[in-house]
Amino acid sequence: MKFSLFCTFVGGSLLAGFIAHSPQKPVRMFDGKTFRGWEGDTVKTWRIQDGALVGGSLTETVPHNDFLCTTRPYANFIMRVKFKLLGTEGFINTGVQFRSKRLTKPAYEMTGYQADLGKGYWASLYDESRRNKTLIAPDSALIKKILKPNDWNDYEIRAENRRIRLYLNGKQTVDYTEADESIPQEGLIGLQIHGGGKAEVHYKDLTLEELR
Repeated sequence: MKFSLFCTFVGGSLLAGFIAHSPQKPVRMFDGKTFRGWEGDTVKTWRIQDGALVGGSLTETVPHNDFLCTTRPYANFIMRVKFKLLGTEGFINTGVQFRSKRLTKPAYEMTGYQADLGKGYWASLYDESRRNKTLIAPDSALIKKILKPNDWNDYEIRAENRRIRLYLNGKQTVDYTEADESIPQEGLIGLQIHGGGKAEVHYKDLTLEELR
């Protein structure tokens, strides 16, 4: 149960209290069969396979970053997704964009927060096409202990006001509070496949609970 503070005046005095809010139920972001609720290059880059959203290729080099995006923005939420990242050569990397937007130049790019995935970046928080840096990264020893390479892993993103937390296979890897008040705290969610390598990413069991 969540609570919100409220204030009111009674007889010239200020009184404070709490309103109880029931948690929002998680909703499925992907029906396992169609791209309903998503947009992107569903001809060459993204496809649906065995109930998962799949991007990239293991036989051809991915030419550039590409994102499959939600058709509506989100602000405060808890998102859960299972991912599997496979690759044979080149830069093998992917991630989940959130509180982000598409760019016009280049049109295939996005800017915003990224819950990063890939060697050297597992379960870290990156600022894509904006500050272009890792904002916070977990202990590599923790990642080595909990990551399941070339297999399905659980990822959780908690975005609550200016606080962002990431969890990999149930273990917290990031706890970050945004100090720059000019950074937008609402935007699209996007699934990435990184360019520059022969890589394939699978995403399934996507759910999202909006926090109000």
